[in-house]
Amino acid sequence: MLNLSAIAEIQEELQALEDELLRQSEAPDPLLTQVTRQMVQAGGKRLRPVFVLLSGKCCGGRLKDLLPLAVAMEMIHMATLIHDDVIDASPLRRGRPTVWARWGERVSLHAGDYLFARALRLVANYDDPRIPSLLAQVSVKMVRGELEQLENVFIVDITVRDYLRRIRRKTALLISASCELGALVAGGCNDSILALRRYGRYLGMAFQLTDDVLDIVADPQILGKPRGSDLRQGVITLPAIYALRASPHHRRLALLLAKPAKGDAEIAEVVELIKGCGGTAYTLNVAESYLQKARKQLLLLPPGRPRDILEELTYFVKARGF
Repeated sequence: MLNLSAIAEIQEELQALEDELLRQSEAPDPLLTQVTRQMVQAGGKRLRPVFVLLSGKCCGGRLKDLLPLAVAMEMIHMATLIHDDVIDASPLRRGRPTVWARWGERVSLHAGDYLFARALRLVANYDDPRIPSLLAQVSVKMVRGELEQLENVFIVDITVRDYLRRIRRKTALLISASCELGALVAGGCNDSILALRRYGRYLGMAFQLTDDVLDIVADPQILGKPRGSDLRQGVITLPAIYALRASPHHRRLALLLAKPAKGDAEIAEVVELIKGCGGTAYTLNVAESYLQKARKQLLLLPPGRPRDILEELTYFVKARGF
């Protein structure tokens, strides 16, 4: 869960979220319960449900109405994490063995599908047809983003436009939907719903940009996974795209990035080449431009602590180390 002082103000709501996540992780099959419960107990930032709750509170929403949606959004996120770890063959997440590492591919895929199905069942209880419709649209685009990433591994001539489209689909849309749906459930006005949708999209873009920087520079002990995971898997992110254009050693960098099997020394060399020409600094500047756009959207919302906390989250996104 987020270690942010402002979030303490909604601690009661977050505890209700944790309790309900645990309850929803119970399955008829004991193994499935064990697997899904590991995902819940592993913790995480809980950003998506936090956005549901805060966006809803901006529009006068009540916890009892927002909680099922908040749980559903986190379960969808956890399902995508399980599937990602299968695709990437990732042994660690948040410093713990992944579901794939402990139980293998078949169990992991079933567990991810189960979490997604439970989320859909929660969402189905809402009368507003816009809620499942929006989630269906976002889910389709998220899958397209994942496929685009798979199709472009180890391809070094990816454009900035392609990269931004990919991270919008992979990451930003679900965060944007969390904000928009929270406002919808709360009965917010159209202007507030639109502002929160845009806030979530801009913040989601910044979140993934920062995540791609952390993959290169963060302490693995804090990040909970090895440094350079994307580089090893051939995922070309904005720091590398910038470096391929700006580095005087761009040919050597392109050769290393396109190489399917890289040793630790080669990963370290890639990291230094990217950092040395300003690739990570450039990416953080792009992230900040998105965060500034997100803050401007908040000015269109009614003043109050929920809005203030949403603003504080924009500063957390850029400053975070995990």
